Amino acid sequence: MNNGTVKFFNSTKGFGFIKEDGTSKEYFVHVSGLIDEIRENDEVTFDLQDGKKGLNAVNVKLA
Repeated sequence: MNNGTVKFFNSTKGFGFIKEDGTSKEYFVHVSGLIDEIRENDEVTFDLQDGKKGLNAVNVKLA
């Protein structure tokens, strides 16, 4: 499990980005990878999974 903060999330389009704590890395997140509903600036935990354009955040839930 990784920890991070929701940098951006568009609930209408169903995607956004999560910034990983302690690094400058950001990961794409899609609504299909959510466990909890998220909003910008929420603290979250997540797993990483290979996607079409790199690593995606999945199993995202509020910390």
